[in-house]
Amino acid sequence: MTRRRRGLPLLPILVVLILMGLASVVASLAFGAEPIPLSEVMRVVEDRLAGHPIGSPFDTIVWDLRMPRALLALIVGAGLSIGGAGMQTLVRNPLADPYLLGISSGASVGATAVITMGLLGGLGTWALSGGALIGAMGSATAVYLISRAQGGLTPLRMVLSGVVLSAAFSSIASFMVFMSNDDHAANSVMFWMLGSVAGATWQRLLLPAAALVLVGVGMLAVHNWMDALAAGPETAAALGVRTGALRTALFVALGVLIGSLVAVSGGIGFVGLIVPHAARMLVGATHRRMLPVAAALGAIFLVWVDVISRMVAPPQELPLGVVTGVIGAPVFLFLMGRRQYAFGGRDS
Repeated sequence: MTRRRRGLPLLPILVVLILMGLASVVASLAFGAEPIPLSEVMRVVEDRLAGHPIGSPFDTIVWDLRMPRALLALIVGAGLSIGGAGMQTLVRNPLADPYLLGISSGASVGATAVITMGLLGGLGTWALSGGALIGAMGSATAVYLISRAQGGLTPLRMVLSGVVLSAAFSSIASFMVFMSNDDHAANSVMFWMLGSVAGATWQRLLLPAAALVLVGVGMLAVHNWMDALAAGPETAAALGVRTGALRTALFVALGVLIGSLVAVSGGIGFVGLIVPHAARMLVGATHRRMLPVAAALGAIFLVWVDVISRMVAPPQELPLGVVTGVIGAPVFLFLMGRRQYAFGGRDS
């Protein structure tokens, strides 16, 4: 006999997480190669928000360098979390992460081509993000076309196509690095593939923020259909859900979202895998409750991961994927070891 877990009340959890997210962003501005007193951070933030003349010597560091970085970590963390939740529903697999469709590997090919071959040099500072976005969308398109040609967007076809193409794209990226005459190419590519928000600017927030809002709102709008899809195609069809159209729309939406995120931050592992499970444990498995909580948890998590990456070995910064891997692996094992947890929100 099973019963669906409803979890904790949604509104109080969301309010607490939003407040924690805001506090985390402000607190993170104090950390870095140049430690800044929290009182000075608050002064800069208050002056900027109020439109007053800037009176702090730390204004440029706090507002122009660290604030965009913190906000990008917030956006990427939230986006990877709902992307992971959506991917787990799309392929009905609790081990799915946002990069299952080979998007990260495709992006790495585009980014590697920019780093090693100087492609898209006319885009200036946008070259790396542009190359990564083109590679990511190319990979997603290839998975879609191959799956459709083989009989449709079934979970098994999408997973197999994504895994195979991911291996192929990784090999291509490695070949480009091997053939490069740049001695620093391997280090640059590796750092990018493990993820970083160090290059954040106010302008670079626009693309991932827009993708996050559009896809997040869209997924919440069809939360009932996604619940039905997670229960199985037979259940969804019995409830009148057009599973084929829903899978296609969800595939395209996730491709756009994850491609936009990878283009500005590289590949950051574990966030989209562990955070959706933590959200289900808190508020249950229904998408109306789980998606906003997953977004908030992922945002907070990645903000503090970025802080840790700056503080472990200053003045060097660790790639974010290193930190998320060290933290994420034991956390995931802990979550999966909970006796009362199972994917889909059912107790045993």
